[in-house]
Amino acid sequence: MRILHTADLHLGRQFNGISLDDDQAEVLGQIVEALKENEADMLIVAGDIYDRAAPPTTAFRQFNAFLSRVARETRAAVVLIAGNHDSADRISAMAVMPDASRALIRGAVSADEKALVLQDQFGSVAFSALPFSYEYAARECFADETLATPEDVLKAQVAAARRNVPEGARWIVVAHAFVAGGSVSESERSLVRVGGVETVSPEIFDGAHYVALGHLHRPQAVGVPHIRYSGSPLAFGFDEAGAAKSMSLVDIDGAGAVTITELPFHPLRGVRSLRGKHAELLLAEPSDDFIRIVLTDDAPVIDGMKRLRAIFPNACELRYERDARAPEIKALGEGRVTVTDPLEVIADFLAFVREDAMSDGERDIVAGGLDDLRRLEELA
Repeated sequence: MRILHTADLHLGRQFNGISLDDDQAEVLGQIVEALKENEADMLIVAGDIYDRAAPPTTAFRQFNAFLSRVARETRAAVVLIAGNHDSADRISAMAVMPDASRALIRGAVSADEKALVLQDQFGSVAFSALPFSYEYAARECFADETLATPEDVLKAQVAAARRNVPEGARWIVVAHAFVAGGSVSESERSLVRVGGVETVSPEIFDGAHYVALGHLHRPQAVGVPHIRYSGSPLAFGFDEAGAAKSMSLVDIDGAGAVTITELPFHPLRGVRSLRGKHAELLLAEPSDDFIRIVLTDDAPVIDGMKRLRAIFPNACELRYERDARAPEIKALGEGRVTVTDPLEVIADFLAFVREDAMSDGERDIVAGGLDDLRRLEELA
């Protein structure tokens, strides 16, 4: 059986205030094409379908259109679960996939986790979908007040699912969790309150032939090859600049052994950092990528970001390398660091705030005020 595993779509998200609607439409289309080209039997979306519990209408319509394409253009069944960013009720209410034999959509936690069972030439493959749940909801569901951590909740869910796996079936578990040993990104939201233990042990999934995980945004296996995060289709922060994004194509044989192939995503816009002098970067090749710029100029550049956005319209951050070096210079304690001309600091600040250079008249006023301050200091 062939499975395409993805997760963490975060539909409705923005990148530093810039809409990602077109970028997300592009990767959703690539998922559909991957299902068709690889003749996949199953599509798994392991949570965080939306970026927040009440997503914009555009995101809701976008995902419904995507599921409709999957149903219409492919033969793949679908398993999807709610993640910590999703509304459990909203995910549970989805009815785009009308054929119950081809879909398992799980929003709210259940004490009786029924599996979706598919057949291939080797027999049965059971898919258990375990949506993310906070402890308070799980305590009520399982009537167990001792559930105090994400690991407690997931243990209860796995036990409930295990009871419904047919004898002899190969078992696929879909979950949204932070499994110990995973590598994090800056853009993941914690699953617990401050001070809580967020991670769960991979041993929870003993007996599963493949565990399709969501939550961590980097594609990776955890502990063993068959416990895996597909990662998010898009990078959501500059800590992932240049990172390869992929979906996981999983082939499971008759004995339950899996072979995993990473299928790369090709986003409309990349995420990267550029470093150099302002004048040099103005001569660079124009790009629509999301860009963080690190300037190596010694003095502040008037209208620095405004002029760079003519070349890089999606430039999101501008930093000066000298600012990152400042703590090291101070720690040396040798000599005296030259202070930037206060007039130029004020000119740069005004240009940044109003995106317009200081006029000659304003410069005369500021210079006069600074001269007055110097004279007062000399008299003091």
